[in-house]
Amino acid sequence: MVSKDQRRRQLAREKFERQRERRSSARRKAKRRNVIVASAAAVALAAGAAAYASAGLAGGDDRAAANATPSAAPDPCDRPAKGAPSTKTWKKEPAMSVDTAASYSVKLATTCGEIGLKLDAGKAPHTVNSFAFLARQGYFDHSRCHRLVDQGIHVLQCGDPTATGKGTPGYTLPDENLKDPRLKGGVYPAGTVAMANTYDGQNEKTRNSGGSQFFLVYQDSELPPNYTPFGTITGGLDVLRKIADAGSTPDPQTRNTAPTATVVIDRATVKKS
Repeated sequence: MVSKDQRRRQLAREKFERQRERRSSARRKAKRRNVIVASAAAVALAAGAAAYASAGLAGGDDRAAANATPSAAPDPCDRPAKGAPSTKTWKKEPAMSVDTAASYSVKLATTCGEIGLKLDAGKAPHTVNSFAFLARQGYFDHSRCHRLVDQGIHVLQCGDPTATGKGTPGYTLPDENLKDPRLKGGVYPAGTVAMANTYDGQNEKTRNSGGSQFFLVYQDSELPPNYTPFGTITGGLDVLRKIADAGSTPDPQTRNTAPTATVVIDRATVKKS
């Protein structure tokens, strides 16, 4: 027969286990939410200059970087083409010129292989219009994909010429297509192309904060529907998996888990189709 003292200790253990599981679950959710945001938590535009704060990361990327294990695998990618990343910025979102009745194909010629995308202008016109504009301006050319997440979620993040997670074209974009039926059960399916942003999950003022940084989902990833899905990957999932297989390396300075592979977009081209 169980004594009162034994029963009390058993209840205390059970309470401790429940509390530990709740804390662990909260940490996992925070990591999934924060790891996709651009490293600058808020972008304030004043007199044409950008000011950055860091509240949006709230330790999420620090934990991801701390938990990442550097890979000893050889670099599977080639050397980047000659050229320097863009330093251009603009004071406001480009004028709408995209044809919302059309689709747009993208070719990302990277050091690791070609990645093909199809952009949905009808569902995310502002995002596609901006992406096409930046590509035609050479903004993505010679830029390094600065973040690889291969634990919990599975994404490669690109679109920042500074390769720090703080890069911005100087303007922000509205959130779009957040109720896309493809985002079922809080999952961004493999093959999704989505826009990173600085939404912190709580303050509505941090919404509508997309810029140039985007992420490519190479394996189904559980994420809240806060990131504009604006296209699909039509070719190159094998390239993304090759990059993922090479692993990631923590970077304490940028608080990113950078791909171990040398992933550089030599050139990005967009064609109306």
